[in-house]
Amino acid sequence: MTLHLLCVGGEDHALRIPFLHVLRDRGFRVSAAGTGDPGPFRRNRIPFHRYQFDRFGFGATDWLTIRHLSRLLRELQPDMVQTFDTKPNLLVPFASRGAYPLVRTINGMGWTFSSKTFKALALRPIYVTLQRLAAFWTSATVFQNQDDRDYFIRYHLLGHGTAALIGSSGIDVGAFEKAQTSAGPTDALRAELGLDRSEVVLMVSRLTVQKGIQTLLEAAAIVCKQRPSVRFLLVGPRESEGPFAIDKTTIDRYAPHVTALGMRSDVPALLKVADVFAFPTEYREGIPRALLEAGLAGLPIVTTQMPGCTDLVVDKWNGYLVPPRNPDQLALRILDLLQDRSRARAMGRRSVEFVRHHFDLSSVTARYSDLYSRILSTGHSPQTVASTQSIRQRRGYQRRGSSAL
Repeated sequence: MTLHLLCVGGEDHALRIPFLHVLRDRGFRVSAAGTGDPGPFRRNRIPFHRYQFDRFGFGATDWLTIRHLSRLLRELQPDMVQTFDTKPNLLVPFASRGAYPLVRTINGMGWTFSSKTFKALALRPIYVTLQRLAAFWTSATVFQNQDDRDYFIRYHLLGHGTAALIGSSGIDVGAFEKAQTSAGPTDALRAELGLDRSEVVLMVSRLTVQKGIQTLLEAAAIVCKQRPSVRFLLVGPRESEGPFAIDKTTIDRYAPHVTALGMRSDVPALLKVADVFAFPTEYREGIPRALLEAGLAGLPIVTTQMPGCTDLVVDKWNGYLVPPRNPDQLALRILDLLQDRSRARAMGRRSVEFVRHHFDLSSVTARYSDLYSRILSTGHSPQTVASTQSIRQRRGYQRRGSSAL
């Protein structure tokens, strides 16, 4: 019998299409539900069901979303439900109420668990309570890093469900490398962007304050005082980010050294143009896809000492780790990499091997497939099982890498 997996996510759920492709190749029948554009799913012949929720808070509309999802589950009758992203991870368990085997992936804990603002601190107990309730109807919770898993255990947010560690959502190494190769020489793209012979620092992210954009802008001003030809490129959505979006006039104050390009479909090509990848997030990340792509592109990375980032970047080995909200340290490390190009290239080469070895989509999907099989073979009643092998292997690799310095 072909098992039907329903994968539920949010606005950028199209990023899961490669994951669903591999599951389909492994014998699953897959469908998806999300809040974004259905076009990419249709083009890939993946049945898609659209629903809506409020990304920026909780309210009465969420109960309507739960009812919608509940009807969808009854209509589709999936053998397994997989959720990604904060709101789907909370809403789908309430819609399912234990009627279907459910796996949630904590791909970062976001603003509520990262920010120290009064609003975030006030909301945190509500989110903790909702996570604890959702755990009653969750067969397994997948964590992308050890820090998030430890947090859920410390605050008793797992119920009696399985806890598993699977680093990242995976990256299709072959497809990414093919995209870089097909992009061809960088001259035309550099001309299009008006870069001339400038050194380039690239960031790919949602353009929000919590992603460290303000910190990067301040660091850019410091860097450009010493190296006036450096250009900073910001790639990612801003208008869709509601109250979290960085103000456009704030970015414009740093022109012409900083350019916000908006959403782009040619990120692999842009990575070929860059000399350094900066990712000064203030979030508790899962393992950011942007860092995986930068690493696979062979770029040295400067990022923050935040969960998820520290699972990919080993300080002084394949990049630098700096404190969040510290533009001086961020600028210093960017300048280090621009000034010592041989060291920067060596760091970038280490990242390529690291990403290929630990985060290839096929191996990540195999771990998910094995998890689904274990749940289905035992019935889907929650059981406490901790799967830590992959994270231990990765940390062992980091220790070996660090000793090579």
